[in-house]
Amino acid sequence: MSKHYFTLLIIVFSILLLATIGMAVWTHWKSSDDPLTGSNLVGGPFTLIDHNGLEVTERSYPGKLKIIYFGYTYCPDICPTGLSVITQALQMLGQKAEQIKPIFVTVDPARDDVTALASYYDHFHPSFSYLTGSLKQVSAMAKLYKVYFRKASETKDYLVDHSAITYVMSPSDRYLTHFGPHVTAEQMTAFFKTILK
Repeated sequence: MSKHYFTLLIIVFSILLLATIGMAVWTHWKSSDDPLTGSNLVGGPFTLIDHNGLEVTERSYPGKLKIIYFGYTYCPDICPTGLSVITQALQMLGQKAEQIKPIFVTVDPARDDVTALASYYDHFHPSFSYLTGSLKQVSAMAKLYKVYFRKASETKDYLVDHSAITYVMSPSDRYLTHFGPHVTAEQMTAFFKTILK
């Protein structure tokens, strides 16, 4: 075996080895969860109370896809816009919307008690459930969904800074996708049409 042939063999072997390692790394990266919204990193068990005063958990809506939005009733702009987009998307889906459960989770439980949420009910799609609980319970659910929130001030009419992400969870409570604050009803509808029967 010539020296030239041996060198060429080593080069080819090295290239194949690097390609194999690269493919393994790429495959692992593709199959691993997104650091923000991976299927195993978003969602989980929670216990809250809905606008009717009934206890709700992640198992309360069997067989339904879930749209989960975190906000608060005193929110001046972002939350009403987000809920309006969800409402429009559900209306555009027609009967298919019956397979979806939209859920609003307050990030302001101090003001958003059951009474406050019940008064919010008439403003958006009638299938919405509005959830509240203790600060500890709400914080625990927000943590499960990687949602940030905090009071912007200690004044009486304080605002709450919070993430504006709309999550879509499967009937088995697995992450499917999420939408940012600038999603349109048309974009949301198009996604649901790809997964609804």
